[in-house]
Amino acid sequence: MAGLRTKTPSGTFGDLLKVENSNSGVDDTSRQVESGDGTGSALYIEKNSVKIQPTVDDVGALLVKDKDGNRVFGVDTSNDLITVVGHYANTQYAHFGIGSGDSVWAGAAAGTHYAVPFNGMAVQALVSGSTGTDPVTSYTIATTGDSLAGCLWYVIDDITLDNIVWWHGGDAGTGEVIRAHLVQYDIVISSGATSGDLSSGTVVASGADITNAGYEQAYYQTISPSTANIDSGKALLFFFRADSTVNSDYTINATVKYHLR
Repeated sequence: MAGLRTKTPSGTFGDLLKVENSNSGVDDTSRQVESGDGTGSALYIEKNSVKIQPTVDDVGALLVKDKDGNRVFGVDTSNDLITVVGHYANTQYAHFGIGSGDSVWAGAAAGTHYAVPFNGMAVQALVSGSTGTDPVTSYTIATTGDSLAGCLWYVIDDITLDNIVWWHGGDAGTGEVIRAHLVQYDIVISSGATSGDLSSGTVVASGADITNAGYEQAYYQTISPSTANIDSGKALLFFFRADSTVNSDYTINATVKYHLR
């Protein structure tokens, strides 16, 4: 890179950086760093702090890379996100799961969607009542408040779903066609006779059918969300369905990767 030794001020001033402060330099006031021709940059400085505020939002407003050019840290002001080594800095994981004990699946019916317990809750899967392609779009509690409370993920903050992976395995030598869904609902949170009731259900992720051949193997599937942004105050339930006759009781292990937004 050429220096300034052989160049005149008129030939270099546009490439020089400055702050506008009546020739008083850097002080205790945050001032925008400009080029010599007065073009503002995203950088603001004062004696004890530095600020980056772009004039137009950018997915790469701030980037830190290693010597090979791999992205280590990034600030995306277009989407208000921070990434660290390729992952969102506020990445989180949620878990649904249930064991294959006969008592847990007692009376399980073929072709019926069951909500799987959330975060290790030791409760029975919740019978949704739906035998259609998708789970029910609404659910009114009658005598199952304990099961519903153990199966729902109540979303406290706005989130974005990134990915869902799940495993399942049966406890018998034969199985059936399996499918899974993640569904969001409106949920009543006021105390009273309707508290916990679900409505306006929407499938936000749906896995392709898996043909389970029995307990000789465990099955893995990854599901990309069809609706990624989930607003605070929604309830999320993970559903499992076995078609035809129920030959096995199933262990289910599902992980949802998401980040705050």
